[in-house]
Amino acid sequence: MAEEYASPSSTASQEEEQLKNRNLIIYSMAEEYHTDALTKPPMTLSSFVNIKPSTGSVKKLVIRNFKDKPLMLENYTEETWQKLKEAVQAIQNNISVKYSLEELYQSVENLCSYDLSANLYKQLKQLCENHIKVQIHQFRDDSFLKEMDRCWQNYGRQMIMIRNIFLFLDRTYVFQISMLSSIWDMGLELFKSYIICDQKVQNRTIHGILLLIEKERNGEMVDRSLIQRLLTMLSDLQIYQESFENKFLEETSRFYASEGRKLVQKREIPGCLYYIKKLLEEEVDRVRTYLRLNTQKLLIAIVEKQLLGEHLSAVLQKGKFKCYSCENFCCTKKWLSHIYNHIHFSQILFQHMPDYRILGGVLFILKYFTECGTAFTNKLQGMFKDMELSKDIMIQLKQYMQNQDIPGNIDLTVNILTTSFWPAYVPKEIQLPPEMERLKENFKNFYLSKHSGRKLQWQSTLGHCVLRAEFKKGKKELQVSLFQTLVLLMFNEGDQFSLEEIKMTTGVEDRELRRTLQSLACGRARVLIKNPKGKDVESGDRFFCNEEFRHKLFKIKINQIQMKETVFVFSSS
Repeated sequence: MAEEYASPSSTASQEEEQLKNRNLIIYSMAEEYHTDALTKPPMTLSSFVNIKPSTGSVKKLVIRNFKDKPLMLENYTEETWQKLKEAVQAIQNNISVKYSLEELYQSVENLCSYDLSANLYKQLKQLCENHIKVQIHQFRDDSFLKEMDRCWQNYGRQMIMIRNIFLFLDRTYVFQISMLSSIWDMGLELFKSYIICDQKVQNRTIHGILLLIEKERNGEMVDRSLIQRLLTMLSDLQIYQESFENKFLEETSRFYASEGRKLVQKREIPGCLYYIKKLLEEEVDRVRTYLRLNTQKLLIAIVEKQLLGEHLSAVLQKGKFKCYSCENFCCTKKWLSHIYNHIHFSQILFQHMPDYRILGGVLFILKYFTECGTAFTNKLQGMFKDMELSKDIMIQLKQYMQNQDIPGNIDLTVNILTTSFWPAYVPKEIQLPPEMERLKENFKNFYLSKHSGRKLQWQSTLGHCVLRAEFKKGKKELQVSLFQTLVLLMFNEGDQFSLEEIKMTTGVEDRELRRTLQSLACGRARVLIKNPKGKDVESGDRFFCNEEFRHKLFKIKINQIQMKETVFVFSSS
């Protein structure tokens, strides 16, 4: 409704002139309203515009629609559908469409306005069905998963364009008929029926995905984005659980049953704890990267059962744990001191068992309580409490950094250790790169704002990092200590450095630095090259980045070379 307000002082002639001009404008608009080969029935201006005078000085214009639909030209339906058909086929064949999207959209709207929606939807579905039927032949070669992914991505883009053209049909006719699927859902159903529900295609797809996951579990590098896209496809088609998840959990149970047997046979308890922690972290990372979130609970339960539930008794009774208990333990203060301070039992616990709940923390503490009494177990409980509190602090830190808009592409994890529970470590001063130093200061400011009056002392000897390195033979993920990290980061700024230059830049103490360089240049994973060659690091040695470094695994742990420890022997009196 349009409203016009006339001034009381206007003359009758002025009002008539304004009304005449207004009628001409409205008549011009009415003449251009219908286009696209549709004819209009004869009409008069009075049938289109009705001017109703109102009381006072206010006049209203009421614009009415046509009473009768314009007549449709002969063959208009066939010609319009042929145009739409050509556009859809062009989209399906990834070639340019010669009509504008606006023109195509208007054509769909015109057909729907003449009660042709049902036939139009049927023709569109048949056209999409004919296209997807012939796609099955391409899934016969060796690059099956990549071809499946390519087909799915292309099909999704095509259906989005087709839906945009037929949007009027989708939001009017299809929306009102509950028995019909939307154009997007109709496309998904056709892909599901003719491609993924083909038994051979589905079996090859699921088997291929499971094979890639098994390769990754064995340390090989795989295309994780490909797995993620394929599993998203299964989820969008609503067959993720029935076709993939059940088989995936079965394969997971089989894989970790084998790993559990190897674990008991080959590893002592510190190695067992570290290995279980590492495997659980990897599975959680898989859930975050490409699996569905509702898979995590079932997945972790299977891993825990196969690695712990089936072998927990054997793990707790073997190796050094058994050596430290019963008659060999003796419950003497000297022996407890030897374990706690010299063998660094607490450090092993800190590094290899941050989530003690997965190992049955109560069982663990009760075992030591029986053998050692409350003095030692109080400290052990304090260690567990520190690890739990550290997790909560890290959650708060991430929220703090997001709220403060603190930039950074380094993930930081800090463990807060209570001095009375942990062994006394000698702090070592080092020089961190600017990015790491800023991250350290951000955490310090955050923590002291929450706990004023406390003092933080950084223990660099306990730090470890994960670096992503790119060599000529491919990308690798290096799990290294903080000292090793400082050395390796220097090679982003230069090709070669001497022992003295590295010492000056990193600030690492001489003996510690020599062991660090020895682990990087003389160990099994030689990411650095030492000149001259030799097993020991001497003054004047120069170090180069090993650009030809190769390793069968993607994730590589480079162990720090430890100082030889004196063996204490306590004679019985």
